[in-house]
Amino acid sequence: MDFKYKGRELYCENVRVADIVRKVGTPAYIYSHKTFVENVRSLQKAFRPLNPLICYSMKANSNLAVLKTVVNQGAGLDIVSAGELYRARKAKCDPKKIVFAGVGKNEQEIEAALRYGILFFNVESLPELELINKVAQRLGMRAKISLRVNPDVDPQTHRHIATGKSESKFGLDLALARALFRRRRDFSNVLLCALHVHIGSQIVIADPFVKAFRKLLGFVDELARQGIAIEYLNLGGGLGVVYHKEKPQTAEQFAKKIIPLFKGRKLKLVFEPGRFISANAGILAGKVLYIKRTRVKNFVIIDAAMNDLIRPSLYDAYHGILPLRKQKSRQEIYDVVGPICESGDFFAKKRKLPQLASGDYVAIMSAGAYGFVMASNYNSRPRACEILVRGGRFEVVRRRETFESLVSGETIPARV
Repeated sequence: MDFKYKGRELYCENVRVADIVRKVGTPAYIYSHKTFVENVRSLQKAFRPLNPLICYSMKANSNLAVLKTVVNQGAGLDIVSAGELYRARKAKCDPKKIVFAGVGKNEQEIEAALRYGILFFNVESLPELELINKVAQRLGMRAKISLRVNPDVDPQTHRHIATGKSESKFGLDLALARALFRRRRDFSNVLLCALHVHIGSQIVIADPFVKAFRKLLGFVDELARQGIAIEYLNLGGGLGVVYHKEKPQTAEQFAKKIIPLFKGRKLKLVFEPGRFISANAGILAGKVLYIKRTRVKNFVIIDAAMNDLIRPSLYDAYHGILPLRKQKSRQEIYDVVGPICESGDFFAKKRKLPQLASGDYVAIMSAGAYGFVMASNYNSRPRACEILVRGGRFEVVRRRETFESLVSGETIPARV
């Protein structure tokens, strides 16, 4: 991670974060180009014996500058909507390095992806397969399909980001997947050539992955005995990162457990990491507005809010909080909250921090994944700006929204 104190000042790479916020204001998302690059390369290096296609899961952070950074490292993209396809095209991603996931693709999205020539669709239901076949037939094309198999494996993560259990909305059980392969000739405009598995997110140990991949390989062998060849295995993402006291596996440790499973198999592998690449590549910087002291609690009220970063409210997620200038003062216990009119508008509760004062700046750490992409305009708050730091320079890669942009799509009818 390239957010470190040098002396008493917090830096992103070689730029003092305080210098950034004094110029661009707060709240501000600040990203490290170097961290994105190193995280992509760590996966490429660890899995070099298998030569997988790394498709960055852009739902984690879809800023165009971020996408271009990972694409420049040879990575592809994992998309889940027509909007993400549009961004992928803007970032000049090779269509043969794009996979399209998600349970609710509509006809327009399918057509756009087919016309662009993506690698394949991750299919999650029979009706979806039927629709892709119909659209491909209308276009005179043949769509490559990866069936997403639900292996019913507990990923040992938060229930909201577990996707591989039998009760999940994601994927197909093995019985249905078998049936679809038996019926493959009924779908003349699709090619069932791949299998996909993704069991969840923020998984810090290898065991759930190993169990899921073994089930998947067993299914591959079963299909092979029936004369059905699988070309690709999409192994999803889900690698965990450090937010607090987690001790997640490194890319190298993960690879040591996974590579032996695929040794000697002639399968093309795809990985879809998102959080692993982007979470610790970003922070959310905010300014302390007030220190509110009551008989039972001390509150730090900052100008960032749950509309900027909803993970603590939505998942009870932990994010480290650091002052931009390291304090020598005594520590106090605070709830760190935002200005939104909701009790759920908080970043930390009962957090021990250096004594803070109005006008101080803080960094909410590990905010590069599922941060800005989940932001909203709740309470009519303009969304934050996004900044990319590379070496000793920084650039605004998304301007802060204005009040005018908040209402740009709205009208007041003449009769009102």
